Amino acid sequence: MSYFFKIDLHGQTRESAKKLLDSSMKNLSPDVREVEVVHGFHQGTALMELVRKYKHPKIEKKILGMNQGSTIFIIKNK
Repeated sequence: MSYFFKIDLHGQTRESAKKLLDSSMKNLSPDVREVEVVHGFHQGTALMELVRKYKHPKIEKKILGMNQGSTIFIIKNK
């Protein structure tokens, strides 16, 4: 039983990152409560902007932590 899941978007285009996010969120285990999305920021902000604007019914809120290269999704408790 894992309460945490990590998605690494390094090397992805905006389009492939969106597909990976959609697929990962769709197939997320019901036990997961936090998803860390690593998008980086040193090579530009396109992926960071995509992730921070990303919407999905399972996401309760987003946490923008001290690490600018990742965003945490808090998953709704069903």
